[in-house]
Amino acid sequence: MSKPIEPENAVVLVVEDNLNNFLLITRLLAYLGVKRCEWKASGFQVVEFVESFPQVDLVLMDINLPERDGYEALNLIRSEPRLKNTLVVAVTADASQDNLERARKAGFDGFIGKPLNPDLFPQQIRGILRGDSVWEL
Repeated sequence: MSKPIEPENAVVLVVEDNLNNFLLITRLLAYLGVKRCEWKASGFQVVEFVESFPQVDLVLMDINLPERDGYEALNLIRSEPRLKNTLVVAVTADASQDNLERARKAGFDGFIGKPLNPDLFPQQIRGILRGDSVWEL
């Protein structure tokens, strides 16, 4: 990533199949100052969805998704030249050291375990947008 992104300028895509988790993430992003948050409920056609926006700065990707899991969706995003600098962070309830390492090896830019800590999550996202490495169970 070339330069830090201010939360109020960030476009964030949340790929999450659980509506309650999406609503929590959206509230926390709004608290942080993010004004543009999009939602996709599965990994299916995620690249086509991302490409329909002029910019997407950060994708918060659940791993266990219907139709196409987070790893498959990440591979598709990474294969698109226009999206190669898009930050993709795994956000998953399957939070173990093994899965964190698997996500790191797969090419995710970070890892945040669920359940999300509402006091910590905004700081984690701010750090990611600044270019910090966030790998937390």
